[in-house]
Amino acid sequence: TGPSGCPSSINDGHDIQKSTDTVLADFDAVGEYDGIVVACFSVHPLVPKLQSLSGPNGAVTGIFEASVLAAISLLGPGQKWGIVTTGKFWEDHLSDGVKAYLGASSRDDNAKFAGVQSTGLNAGDFHHGVDPAVVREKLKKATKRLLETGEVHVIVMGCAGMAGLEAIIRESAKEERDEEFAYSTLHVIDGVRAGVMQIDHMIRNQRLRPGKP
Repeated sequence: TGPSGCPSSINDGHDIQKSTDTVLADFDAVGEYDGIVVACFSVHPLVPKLQSLSGPNGAVTGIFEASVLAAISLLGPGQKWGIVTTGKFWEDHLSDGVKAYLGASSRDDNAKFAGVQSTGLNAGDFHHGVDPAVVREKLKKATKRLLETGEVHVIVMGCAGMAGLEAIIRESAKEERDEEFAYSTLHVIDGVRAGVMQIDHMIRNQRLRPGKP
C-alpha cells in the first residue's frame, strides 16, 4: 500500500529499508496530519523518522508498537502474550524488537512474553496467491505452537495481512484448549485496529496539553 517503488511484501530487513526510503521520498506533508499509523508489523524505521519530522505535537505510531502496548494491558497475573507472524526472519526480528521496545536487552528473559511463532508465509499470501486451505493450516499450526508454551492469553496477529483472520486463531485455540478459552478468555489483537485505537488516544492526549488548539 506504499507509493510506487515499495516492495509488494515486506519480508526481511532489505524490504523494510526499501519501504522506508521510498515512503520518505514521497512524503513531504507530515504537518497536514493529526496522526500517522505505520501499518507494517515490524521494528520499522519510519516510526522514529516520522516522529522526528512531526515534532513534539505530532502523533505517530506503528502497529507493532501499538500491539505490544495493547497486549500488555490485557494480561492478568501469571498470563503471557505472544505473536503469530509470517516468515522465519520475523521470529528474531520481532522477539528482539519487543525487548528493545520495553527497554530490555535481547539477552534478557521476559516472563510475560511467550515469543514469536511463524507460519512460513509472506504478507501477500494471506489474501491471494496461496490456497486458503494452506493458509488456514499454517496459521493454525503456528497458533498451536504458541499456545503450547503455556499460559498464553493474548495473541497478536503479527502482520497487517492477517486482518480478518482472527476466526482461524480462535478455531485453533478451541482445538488446543477448549471453546470457552477460545471465545471467552483469549484476546486476539489485530495490529491495524490496535494502531488506529492508539493513534486516537495519542491525538486526544496531545489536545489536552495547555496551549494546544
